[in-house]
Amino acid sequence: MTGSLGVDVGGTFTDVAAWDGSTLSTAKVPSTPDDQSRGVVAGAAAFTNDVGRFFHGTTVATNALLERAGATCALVTSPGFEDVLEIGRQDRPALYDQQVGRPAPLVPADRRVTPDALADLDDGIEAVAVSLQYSFEDPAEELAIRRALHAACPGVPVSLSSEVAPEFREFERASTTVLNAYVQPIMAHYLLRLSEASSRAGLPGHVLVMQSSGGLISAAGASRHPAAALLSGPAGGVVAAAELGRSLGRPSLISFDMGGTSTDVCRIEDGRPEISNERLIDGYPCRLPAVAVHTVGAGGGSLGWIDSGGALRVGPRSAGAQPGPACYGRGGVEPAVTDANLVLGRINPAGRLGSDVVLEARAAHAAISRIGEPLGLDNPAAAVGMIEVVEEVMAGALRTVSVEQGADPREATLVSFGGAGGLHGSSLARRLDMAGMIVPLHAGVFSAFGLLLSPPRQDWSRSVLTTEESVVDDALRSLGAGATDQMTADGLDTSVIRHSVDMRYVGQSHELTVPYEPGSGWNGLAADFHALHATRNGFSRPTDPVEAVTVRVEAVGEPALRWGDLPPIAPTGTPERGSRPVQGGRGSVDATVWWRPALRPGAEVIGPAVIEEPEATTFLGHGERAVVHDGGALVVDW
Repeated sequence: MTGSLGVDVGGTFTDVAAWDGSTLSTAKVPSTPDDQSRGVVAGAAAFTNDVGRFFHGTTVATNALLERAGATCALVTSPGFEDVLEIGRQDRPALYDQQVGRPAPLVPADRRVTPDALADLDDGIEAVAVSLQYSFEDPAEELAIRRALHAACPGVPVSLSSEVAPEFREFERASTTVLNAYVQPIMAHYLLRLSEASSRAGLPGHVLVMQSSGGLISAAGASRHPAAALLSGPAGGVVAAAELGRSLGRPSLISFDMGGTSTDVCRIEDGRPEISNERLIDGYPCRLPAVAVHTVGAGGGSLGWIDSGGALRVGPRSAGAQPGPACYGRGGVEPAVTDANLVLGRINPAGRLGSDVVLEARAAHAAISRIGEPLGLDNPAAAVGMIEVVEEVMAGALRTVSVEQGADPREATLVSFGGAGGLHGSSLARRLDMAGMIVPLHAGVFSAFGLLLSPPRQDWSRSVLTTEESVVDDALRSLGAGATDQMTADGLDTSVIRHSVDMRYVGQSHELTVPYEPGSGWNGLAADFHALHATRNGFSRPTDPVEAVTVRVEAVGEPALRWGDLPPIAPTGTPERGSRPVQGGRGSVDATVWWRPALRPGAEVIGPAVIEEPEATTFLGHGERAVVHDGGALVVDW
């Protein structure tokens, strides 16, 4: 049993990629929102004969948070800090928007207690978060509280801030610990169901779960620390995009993952995804490593609608997996972006999506007319309008991870994937005057493929607040030993340990993460910080004192698959599939149609053209040219 299986659950489809040591196989099946494990097992059913390793990207924790369907939680905290979740920080979510506020705390005031009031917790508590003011320095009191809670409330999971996020800043640490407790019972129950269903289906019961950081963790680890997997879904595609960029010698990329429900974008510099050690997830601070993905509610299932001012809008509401866009023939009647693409001829009206979705063109036209008629537009014009609106939303996301962060998009290449990424990628890249676009092989299941390329990983951190080199070195060595031991306990090997230190000028309120090897010396660490500060902020102060705030360790293992292991593509059949009319801003044009699995390395396709494959479609407009790379990727320029 040597094969590896990656299964990634999206809002509309569940994607599967299997590697048997010589061949990569893929599948796409509808997601099952009521119980993701059913869709996972259904998608994996064709690959159960020789699967030794099973990797999974899931949105269970994310959905529980977004839908406010998590556990009934309590918070135990230091006296005087019971209201820290509501006080937060003085910054505002949107400086000039009077209508935007912070989300309500996940733990209401009557369930926030101090350690001497544990008896006041009611019987309905399903999870407890413990976050004391100085537990990042000494976890002893939190450990004692957990023992008391386990004795008083057997079976209730307890999340300790000293284990979840042992870093200073009490608000962010408490928020992260509460997030962990809030989704812990749901994640643990889901992974137990998945393990049982997998075993019945002949799959390995031992599952590795994708973390937000782009590495895999054991199911037991994900059950204990589900907050580390709140961005599990998008991370696999970002990892795969970075690997693709390295193989093509393109270190500066923006990954563009357009699925059925949302679009995820992430900047990749020097071949590595941008990693953030803290980010907001639906308004809540989460102080755990995560790929710096920006998400917008714009996907193939995003619905078009007319607002109170008579303007055409698209998303964020989505048709989801059920009923899906109208053209899926499952009872949907509202117009989705996929319906618009079908009406315009970009998607084959007589084709199918995935393994079992036969498209219904008549239903798509009927849905588009629901917004076209009130606006006085025929169906093609209404569909073009929907495409223009949704592409502007997605262009805004690309600007957020590039221009707004001081990065020039003109120097980057867009990697377009997901079921709908190839339909819109070139138009978006041209809007931002980017260097080009790449549509990878297996673009429709690229995030599942990315799971096979992702290594096992442990991320450990600890705040030290010191100017002493020995304190930094000792803390890093201790963390490295702990992370390696945890990998061994999970049955995983460690191949690389990376160290870094969050540094700042003394008195500064924010830090920069600087790579560092223990024993390299304080002067070298400080010099690297000054250089990074000048790059990020445009200035440095080399004569000012600096301090180390938090030390970080990444223990990384070997992935199941490396890009160089993939065999050369083996095209079969005839690539030319005739032509069909495609509507656009310039009216109707005759676009050539190509079958991607038959395109050979070096083949050139000139737009307007439609390039079809089993799980996705790529559209090339006027003046756009795609060349098939030796590895099978479509490299597009204009």
